[in-house]
Amino acid sequence: MRDDQAKKSAKNLPPLDISLAFPQATPASKFPPTSSDYYQFEDLLTSEERANRFKVRECVEKEIAPIMTEYWEKAEFPFHVIPKLAALRIAGGMIKGYGCPGHSVIGAAINLAEIARVDASCSSVILVHSYLAMLMIAMCGSEAQKQKYLPPLADLSHISCWALTEPNYGSDASSMRTTATKVEGGWILEGQKRWIGNCTFAGLFVILARNTTTNQINGFVVLKDVPGLTATKIENKVALRIMQNGDILLKKVFVPDEDRLPGVNSFREASEALAVSRVMVAWQSIGISMGVYDVCHRYLMERKQFGAPLAASQIIQQRLVKMLGNVQAMTLVGWRICKLYEMGKMTSGQASLAKTWITSKARETVALGRESLGANGILTEFLVAKAFCDMEVIYTYEGTYDINTFVTGREITGFASFKSASSTQRSRL
Repeated sequence: MRDDQAKKSAKNLPPLDISLAFPQATPASKFPPTSSDYYQFEDLLTSEERANRFKVRECVEKEIAPIMTEYWEKAEFPFHVIPKLAALRIAGGMIKGYGCPGHSVIGAAINLAEIARVDASCSSVILVHSYLAMLMIAMCGSEAQKQKYLPPLADLSHISCWALTEPNYGSDASSMRTTATKVEGGWILEGQKRWIGNCTFAGLFVILARNTTTNQINGFVVLKDVPGLTATKIENKVALRIMQNGDILLKKVFVPDEDRLPGVNSFREASEALAVSRVMVAWQSIGISMGVYDVCHRYLMERKQFGAPLAASQIIQQRLVKMLGNVQAMTLVGWRICKLYEMGKMTSGQASLAKTWITSKARETVALGRESLGANGILTEFLVAKAFCDMEVIYTYEGTYDINTFVTGREITGFASFKSASSTQRSRL
């Protein structure tokens, strides 16, 4: 066979199934039992919270684990799993009434963590849908809006998105340029949004825009296919590839008066929604870390080198214990911030500290996991490579590490340090 024929033949051959190519360790498509609850955190949960947690865990291990590598590689969302997620009754989280489940805060957080334990992208879809879009309607919508929009969102008949970030305004989101101009019978929206999760397949958009009369931020419910609105997918991501992030263009989009959210009259309301979502992002990070630890623990017990499992070596045990310790500390901080929220005592600074510290520890945990699996640590079949990439964006979104630090710093000192040096008076020195 000539060289070019041999190359063509080899190129067309399908790769070996991972179980045949590397039979010594079980891939994450068959997810391992959980082994990360070392301090028996589950004892702090109610029987209902434990039952819901088990139900979510069982579903995502069965329905999502076997397909997550395929869809991550394709950068597509598996729409066929939506009915399975809908049957769990987790959309809407702790919202009460309107077809929503009304879970406790800790129960809602744990459910999200269980999805993230297997796949971060699917958890992000639920996070944006439930704890930004739905929550803002529940917090700031009229009774008629809640009755109209929350039930179909709760049963996942429609997926929603929440549009805040713009191409020129990420961390500085309160400076947004998208405008809302009052006209007879409604509003005209003009502008652009970027990095909006779920927007390419969302049936409902919650869009934040600046009122051209008051110069304050208002919120609007916009349905898909409205004239002037286009949503396109952002390509070439290396993280959260299953989740669809996109760009939204708004060109003379008319929104009737009844779809303006009456409770959104400043950036404060967006900040209140972000505080809740930051708690959920923290729990998403806990879930990712749980999954990475579980997969690594099994892999390192199965994988043998020099005549013994890798788990028998001192350096591997050091890494596993550090990962496990991180999960325990993250979980307990996450539990406490949920309890503060339930009691009405949580501040935005506390939410930001939970998000920024937990995501940094999760980032460390997945890095230790990736390193511990050696060459196989770069394969998505063993989860850690995918989790490593996904964790990078979770560390960044809902406020970067630095921005969340500034939120907490402002709360504990009374000084806002958000403005850059170029925007303040220059020193004579």
